[in-house]
Amino acid sequence: PWPSFQVAGEEERNSAAMRLLLAGAVLLSAAAYYVYLPLPSGVSEPWKLMLLDALIRSFMQAVRSDVAHALGVCHRVHLLNQVVSWVEEVEARSCSAVHVSDSSLGGVPARVFLPTAGRRLKRGVVYFHGGGWALGSALSFSFVVPLQRSDVVFLSRCRSYRLAPEAVFPDQYHDALAASRAFLSAPVLQRYGIDPERVCVSGDSAGGNLAAAVAQELSSDDTLPVKFKVQALIYPVLQALDFYTPSYQQNRAVPILYRPVMARFWLQYLGADASLEPLLLANNHSSLDQPAIGADARSKLDWTALLPAERKKHFRPVARETGSPQVMVAVPELMDVRAAPLLAELGALGATPKAYVMTCEFDVLRDDGLMYIRRLRDAGVAVTSDHYEDGFHGCMAFAFAPVLSSVGRRSADNYIRWLDQNL
Repeated sequence: PWPSFQVAGEEERNSAAMRLLLAGAVLLSAAAYYVYLPLPSGVSEPWKLMLLDALIRSFMQAVRSDVAHALGVCHRVHLLNQVVSWVEEVEARSCSAVHVSDSSLGGVPARVFLPTAGRRLKRGVVYFHGGGWALGSALSFSFVVPLQRSDVVFLSRCRSYRLAPEAVFPDQYHDALAASRAFLSAPVLQRYGIDPERVCVSGDSAGGNLAAAVAQELSSDDTLPVKFKVQALIYPVLQALDFYTPSYQQNRAVPILYRPVMARFWLQYLGADASLEPLLLANNHSSLDQPAIGADARSKLDWTALLPAERKKHFRPVARETGSPQVMVAVPELMDVRAAPLLAELGALGATPKAYVMTCEFDVLRDDGLMYIRRLRDAGVAVTSDHYEDGFHGCMAFAFAPVLSSVGRRSADNYIRWLDQNL
C-alpha cells in the first residue's frame, strides 16, 4: 500500500500545484486587465503611468465607497489628503547645503529651502502646489533637490493655501495673493537674503492657475516697490468654459487627470453643486445663448484661432446653440478672471513678467497652456514654451526614483535650467 499512497500523494500535490498555478494565472490576468490602459503610443514609459494610475484608481474607488464619510469619520477629500501627507509631508530637515524651516507668508504656511552657500543675494521662488485646489500635492517637489544645489531660495509646501471643500474660491486665490505680497516685502527679502530684482512666482496645475492669477494682479499694482521678474507655469489650468478643446477631446481617457475629474475639481473649487458636472462636460454652460458670455470673452479662448495647426488636428469645436442658463446664474465665478486667468484683457496680460509655460501633449490641460502662451505673446510678453510630445499631466513628479522616467527628468531639468538662465 505504501507505493500507491506515495503515488496518490504526489498526484494530490501536483493537482494542488496546478490549481495554485491556475489561480495565480487568473489573478495575474485580472491584475493586468485592471492595470492595463490603451494609452497613446507616444506616451513616455507607459507602464509606469499605468501602474500609478491603477494605484490612484484603487484608492479613489475605496474613497468613493464613502464608508468613512458615511460613518462621519471624515470627508473623502480628507482621506486623500491624509495619503498625500503620508507620502509627502516630512519634518523640516536641514543639511550642510541647505537650511530647511517651516514659516508662514502672510499667514499662509510655507516651507523655506535656504541654500547655505552661493551668492550673498540669492534668487527667490514662491511656488504654489497643484491638486485641484482641494488636495495637497505629492507631485510638486521632485525638483527641489537640484534647486537646493543652486542659489535659489525656494518657498512652498505640500499643503499651504486653504483647500476645498472647506475653502472655496476666492479663498485659495486670496491665500496665494497674501503669500506673494509677503514674499515680495522688504522684511522677508532681507530675512532670507533674496535679491529683490530676481524673484519668481511659479506653480503646477491648480498651482499654476494661482501663480498666473497672482502675476496678473500684482503686475498691475503700482503700490508694490518689488515685483516678480518672471512667472513659471507648469501645465496650468486656466479656464472652465470649454471642455471640448482638442486636448480635452484627445486626452479625455489619459491618466492621471481625466476630463470628468477636472470638471469635478472646478465645481468644488467654485463652491458649486456637483450635479452640474454633466452640464459642464457637455459645454451646456457656455452655449451660444448665454448672455453672460459675450463675443469678446469667447475670442479669448477660441482655440480655432489661438492654437497652432498641429494641435488642432481633426478636432472640431463644440458650441451648443442653446444650453443651460441656470449654470452661469448659479456659478458666475466661471467668468471671474481671478479663477480663469485665460480670460484676462490684453492690457493685464501685457503687464505680467517674462513667462515660462510647460505643456504636455497627453494632458487635458495642454491647450489651456498653449492658448495662454499665444495670448501672452499677443500682449507683448516674452514667453518660453516648453512642450513635451511624450509628456502627461504631472510628469515632472517622475523626475527621480522610484518613479523616474525620461520625460520627468527632462522636464525638471529644463525647468531648473530656465530658472538659472532667466531669473
